[in-house]
Amino acid sequence: MWVVKLGGSLFDSDHLSNWLALLAQAGSTVIVPGGGPFADQVRRAQRRWRFDQSSAHNMALLAMEQFGRMVCGVQPGLRAVASRSQVAEVLARGETPVWLPSAMVMAESAIEHSWEVTSDSLAVWLCGELGIGRLLLVKSAPLQGARIAVAELEESGMIDSQFGAYLRQTPIRAWVLSAGEHGRFPALHQGDASLATEIVTT
Repeated sequence: MWVVKLGGSLFDSDHLSNWLALLAQAGSTVIVPGGGPFADQVRRAQRRWRFDQSSAHNMALLAMEQFGRMVCGVQPGLRAVASRSQVAEVLARGETPVWLPSAMVMAESAIEHSWEVTSDSLAVWLCGELGIGRLLLVKSAPLQGARIAVAELEESGMIDSQFGAYLRQTPIRAWVLSAGEHGRFPALHQGDASLATEIVTT
């Protein structure tokens, strides 16, 4: 089983349709959508109206759901889900679940309501909730090498600042591929981890 976090930056990428087609056929995969331009609009609204972090957090969850609903509308075989039971039902039908996070995340008081916890960290959290040990982040920017330190990714802004803290609390292994590397995903999905850059916490 894999959780695949599709970065919101793929919204404007010509590679998005390739990823969606692959993920719809992959099996044993749950998609976590980023917020993309929908989350950017929340940031703009917060700067303009200066509302609290908790409101912004909940609105950003809905931004993820908008991107998730969009990809389900674009690609047959993707189905929106909001609970563990729905994930299981969709997988059992041979389709690929796209996680709508609001219900599960809003019910978890331990998750910080801030921009420091974005869809990246929530993807790690979902892995734990579903008992899935492998996470792939799909980002626009390419990376070099077999491994990269989580601190380096956090400092660059490629992932949120709490991702490492979430990852260190679990046995989950995480990798990164760039948007243009979709051709590597089928072999990675089958177990060839050398095709992606692994995120290490040490």
